[in-house]
Amino acid sequence: MFDYRYHALSLAAVLLALAVGVLIGVAIGDSNLVSSAKSGVVHDLRSEVSGANSQADHLRSQLANEEALGNDLYQIAVHGLLSGRRVGLVFLGTPSDQIDGLVRDAITQAGGDLVTVVTVREPLDLPGLAREAAGTPYAALATQPRLVSRFGVRIARQLVGSNHALLGKVQARLLSSFDGQLEGLDGLVVVRSEPEGMTPEQAKTAGEFEAGLIEGATTGGVATVGGELSSTSPSQISWYKSKDISSVDDLDTPAGRAALVFTLTGAHGSYGEKPSADSGLLPRVAGGTSLP
Repeated sequence: MFDYRYHALSLAAVLLALAVGVLIGVAIGDSNLVSSAKSGVVHDLRSEVSGANSQADHLRSQLANEEALGNDLYQIAVHGLLSGRRVGLVFLGTPSDQIDGLVRDAITQAGGDLVTVVTVREPLDLPGLAREAAGTPYAALATQPRLVSRFGVRIARQLVGSNHALLGKVQARLLSSFDGQLEGLDGLVVVRSEPEGMTPEQAKTAGEFEAGLIEGATTGGVATVGGELSSTSPSQISWYKSKDISSVDDLDTPAGRAALVFTLTGAHGSYGEKPSADSGLLPRVAGGTSLP
């Protein structure tokens, strides 16, 4: 049976769709309407960009103020902690002017002096070192590799102490750069680079010398700290840990330089921002706890 209600509803739906289509067509064809919508969108976007720029300017100003405050507090925190102390900086491998400057600033602001900066030439030239060490037990370095570690210990003892006889003999062959003077040290900062371009045997020899160098400094009673930048890759913190010396992984920040000063005064641990800094950002300070 024919249903008039169904027919009426169908007709109404068709008329409604036709009306909507006519309205849409008119809107699309109305250039003023399109222009108005476009202007509204552009205005909204400009407002959002302006607001974002204002917020960015505020955040930059806030960050600058916090950095200035941090630098002021850093100078107060480390003032006089290294007063009268002589510190050395040793690069094992590739030197860095940036690290040299950062370490120098940190020590100077704490009242100390960076009196010696040296770079160990790697790979080691064992035959050349043996010739320079003529008249000493280390004249056999080229033929007796077991002497390499002991050689490292002796060099460290003379670097931080007052007897420089052997170091003076081999200095030109062992060190690729030397700045300052040998007058005994109260602290030593070590910066190691990942060995590159060495044969396995050369890398093994360099590792034995480096281990001996750290042993000679630490057993000589000198505070020894390993350091690197936040961007150093691969990180050497695990190597410093394996030698049981303190480390700082963010020397390019005020907190890192403060940690360097505190470790040179006796704090022990691995400090900084990287996951390997399991002792926190800074060592414990008098009357306080480690900062997060």
